[in-house]
Amino acid sequence: MASQTIELTESLYNYLLHTGIQESSIAQELRAKTQESTRWHRMQISPEQGAFMALLIRLIGAKKTIEIGTFTGYSALVVAEALPKDGRVIACDVSEEWTSIARDFWERAGLQEKIDLRLRPGTETLDELIRRGQADSFDFAFIDADKANYDGYYERCLVLLRPGGLMGIDNVLWSGRVADDNAIDDDTVAIRALNEKVRIDQRVAATMLPIGDGLTLAIKR
Repeated sequence: MASQTIELTESLYNYLLHTGIQESSIAQELRAKTQESTRWHRMQISPEQGAFMALLIRLIGAKKTIEIGTFTGYSALVVAEALPKDGRVIACDVSEEWTSIARDFWERAGLQEKIDLRLRPGTETLDELIRRGQADSFDFAFIDADKANYDGYYERCLVLLRPGGLMGIDNVLWSGRVADDNAIDDDTVAIRALNEKVRIDQRVAATMLPIGDGLTLAIKR
């Protein structure tokens, strides 16, 4: 028993990765490719977070999902792997360079028909979906993009999610900066504000988990 989450030493973390998750070979390869291809590789979610999200997708029986922030495609890949044959991911990003890596791996995994990439600002895609009558129809939404727009993504995703649908918000612990009163940069302030908003938001039932860089899960009431 433990009164708080155990500290993950390097050896224990490696044990977790080896023993505690079921990661496909193509997902492993994509992680390695991202590591070697860009200095921004820390933007990719951790493999244990990907495994957790995939389990949640299966648990809630999701078919219709959306993510804001795709990067090199790892999160979309692991979600698409977990979806049934008729499941779909709408993947939102603005980078042709990074998502070109994603497209290659999605195709190699045979998942390209499940993933609909939209290369434009996420708020525009979300607003278009709302205008087209897609409110209350998504099972799962994942927010992992520019922090200044987190609140806007959150509000729009709440509109799009069905009652009982699940939202994941990444980077909510922000390498510990959210708990540092001296950290007043725009990104940290935006994440703090959303964390506090979700904490008291009666439209959702939410919890914050210390996985990856912090993951909030919120169920739409």
